[in-house]
Amino acid sequence: MSYRHDLWEIAAQQHGVVTIAEAEDAGVPAVEVRKLAHRGALRAYGKGVYIHRSVPTTDLTEPAVATALAGDGAFLERETVLDMRGLGQFNPHRIWVATRRRVRRALPEWVVLEARVDIPEEDLTHYEGIPATTVRRALVDVHDRMPSERWKALVEQARQRELIDNHDAANLTGPQDAA
Repeated sequence: MSYRHDLWEIAAQQHGVVTIAEAEDAGVPAVEVRKLAHRGALRAYGKGVYIHRSVPTTDLTEPAVATALAGDGAFLERETVLDMRGLGQFNPHRIWVATRRRVRRALPEWVVLEARVDIPEEDLTHYEGIPATTVRRALVDVHDRMPSERWKALVEQARQRELIDNHDAANLTGPQDAA
């Protein structure tokens, strides 16, 4: 087996994304990762995040890159979660990422980072291997950012698609119209 293949194995399970830390955990030295990037097998995004050029990219590649760039503990939130789950009609030009810790790194313009967010563990999950808030939490987070009728339609769509249960839908759209 080669280092290139080892990295392909990691990237194939993560929408094409591989990090230096993951490579080292798999026994691939950081210097070898950088050599493969220099030879064109990997595309560097910065901060130890790469795309393996032999793994086809998907709609989830950029969200996976965004969370990797933000570092350990980062997760997708808001419109990005809803768009990823096919709810509503979002065409976000930016990917919303949050983390519970301070991040001191420059991120690309297409990543909006919200640092030091206090999100309960029960509001976090993974979609297709990418850390994210739950759909219920994403709906709560976008509530004040859109017209009420559009938001209620999103809640109903999420309920119909069984991304939230009837109880959550009732609590979200109850008399107080807030979570």
